[in-house]
Amino acid sequence: MHRSYPVNAFRACYPYRNKRFDLPTLSSPKPQRCGDPAPTAPSVKVLSLVKSALARRDGGVLLFVVLFVSVSWLTRLALGLKAWSAVSLDSSLLAAAAWALAYDLGAALLWSLPLVVVLVLLPRRFFTSWWGRSAAHLGFFVGLYALLFGGVAEWFFWDEFGVRFNFIAVDYLVYTKEVIGNIRESYPLPWVFAGLGGATLAGYWLWLRAGLMNRWLAAEPERFRWRLARGGAWIVATIAVAVTLNSEQMPGFANNYNRELAKNGLWSLFAAFRNNELDYDQFYPTLPVDEAFQRVRTELAADRSDPLGDDARDTLRFVRGEGAELHPNVIQITVESLSAEFLGRYHQGSTLTPNLDALAARSLVFDNLYATGTRTDRGMEALTLSLPPTPGRSLIKRPHNEHLFTLGSVFRSRGYDTAFLYGGYGYFDNMNYFFGHNGYRVVDRASVAGNDITFANAWGACDEDLYRWTLREADAAHAAGKPFHFFVMTTSNHRPYTYPEGRIDLPSKISGRAGAVKYTDFAIGQFLRDAESKPWFRNTVFVVVADHCASVAGRTTLPVQNYHIPMLIYAPGGQVAPGHVTELMSQVDFAPTLLGLLRWSYASRFFGWDVRTATGDRRALIGNYQKLGLYETGMLSVVMPVRAAEEYSYDATTFALTPRRAEFTPEAIAYYQTASYLFRHRRYRELSPEEQAHLLREAQHARPPSATVAVH
Repeated sequence: MHRSYPVNAFRACYPYRNKRFDLPTLSSPKPQRCGDPAPTAPSVKVLSLVKSALARRDGGVLLFVVLFVSVSWLTRLALGLKAWSAVSLDSSLLAAAAWALAYDLGAALLWSLPLVVVLVLLPRRFFTSWWGRSAAHLGFFVGLYALLFGGVAEWFFWDEFGVRFNFIAVDYLVYTKEVIGNIRESYPLPWVFAGLGGATLAGYWLWLRAGLMNRWLAAEPERFRWRLARGGAWIVATIAVAVTLNSEQMPGFANNYNRELAKNGLWSLFAAFRNNELDYDQFYPTLPVDEAFQRVRTELAADRSDPLGDDARDTLRFVRGEGAELHPNVIQITVESLSAEFLGRYHQGSTLTPNLDALAARSLVFDNLYATGTRTDRGMEALTLSLPPTPGRSLIKRPHNEHLFTLGSVFRSRGYDTAFLYGGYGYFDNMNYFFGHNGYRVVDRASVAGNDITFANAWGACDEDLYRWTLREADAAHAAGKPFHFFVMTTSNHRPYTYPEGRIDLPSKISGRAGAVKYTDFAIGQFLRDAESKPWFRNTVFVVVADHCASVAGRTTLPVQNYHIPMLIYAPGGQVAPGHVTELMSQVDFAPTLLGLLRWSYASRFFGWDVRTATGDRRALIGNYQKLGLYETGMLSVVMPVRAAEEYSYDATTFALTPRRAEFTPEAIAYYQTASYLFRHRRYRELSPEEQAHLLREAQHARPPSATVAVH
């Protein structure tokens, strides 16, 4: 007699296996006898939940989230290995991992929103048709490729800047021509893309082997109201993440590399785009406005200047020079990414700058100068405006940056021709607009003939070409009988580090930064040798100064040592005596120090002072696009969003920052708050030559006859 079993019982004992639907297991499961209870191990329960979640229309969103988080962690692991020697292997690394998971999930939800909407709206028949399933596979393949592409892009960005995507990446999305050209010239793109394609195919194959894609595609069709309900749940979860999670919640880490690893690259990119311009009063600690201005005016009085006017919310004052004014030409060479450590004076083993090292012996050298920021536009801002860095974007790129108080406006009050010369296309970083609307003539790559360029890369013509244009412009100004002030901005010391062959003993490109620095030095030396034959040479003061350091990455968010830059002032006619200035100095002090060396008397709104004669406590203003610091010897105050401030003791030998009780934070707040106030209210405006002359006459009448300012 045959026993009969219900069909369902038979299937329970001998389940039908469809390899498309089964997840792989690490080992063969123990045979289950008929009637035995189903296994209840936690791993089995989790597996069951995953299977049931995938077997729905919105299971595709879950697949995307898993894929996104997986690629994010692979990227993080690669970056961590690259920076292994700088990462702190302590409990903060575990905290970084926890924050990393939170930001990865948040970013995955945000980037999955389009997929949520599409899956809700697609008709039921889409996944039952061959073309619909093929489109789903293609979408997965393209999505995986895009995620891996983002990981590779982060690797290259980290390689250059030592951080995850930030405001620099946002700017790079705007200036695609230069950036794409730079990438093409710097990296073997065919191999990169081929590798990405191979990695995507491998990942796609593994995904298919796991059966996850087929399990999702085999889901039963759902009614629209169920799709809408589940889609709404995903959207609500995403909104909740967007509202509750933001970049400012991440705590400070003793090691900034650990903090950067905790971030998600795409989340950071979105946050940088949103915060590209920060309102100081809204996000930073403040003082009462009048108190902030009183503190700054007291600080600036250390240059022995006299306040002008009755407006308490202004930095306008009169600076008096001692003796007869000097009116030489001034050629200011602003060198791309020239860290102080590249020069032999600051690094005994360096042989990259023989021309600058020789020039230093004949120049006034400023040994303790610090850049205000980490990018070229920040250096330009400080060197022309003498203004502390404002949060977010540089003023070079902001609206309403016309007719500001600049070094050029002071030179024009004495009849100077002022020009900005740049080897690249000056629309990059809004340079042409800024300089053109602040009284400078513009000479850039677009304004010269094609045969006037002998060598160029993505960033611009080589430095030798730029200096040839400079000589030509100087000849023309001299022939016209006008003194001149030129702001010359170089480009050769920048990735892809290419330059004309045969100039130095290091080959182009493959020598990397070292070759570019040595070529930059060679070009400066050649320029000065060519200038020696010019009739205007001995009546010209040459300034060589960096815009910022080559690298700003460090264990701290504001690594003071990575803001140290060189400056040399060379006067072959003897207008400025050689020597060394060892006082701590900010980039904002350049303009008033230069004018002080020329003994000029003028009305000023500058936040800097003549570092040689000022009597106040020496300080440097340093920052990135969010954190703003005031550095005094042995101490660093930092203000940051959201209305936060920190203060540290700084060891110049070990570069260690040790938290300390805040004492100087109000001073830091005052500098940055008043600078933002003046720009936002359009009060940092230039003075016309007529206004300068009027104020000069008033100042002469205000002083005793024996102390009358001499102007020749």
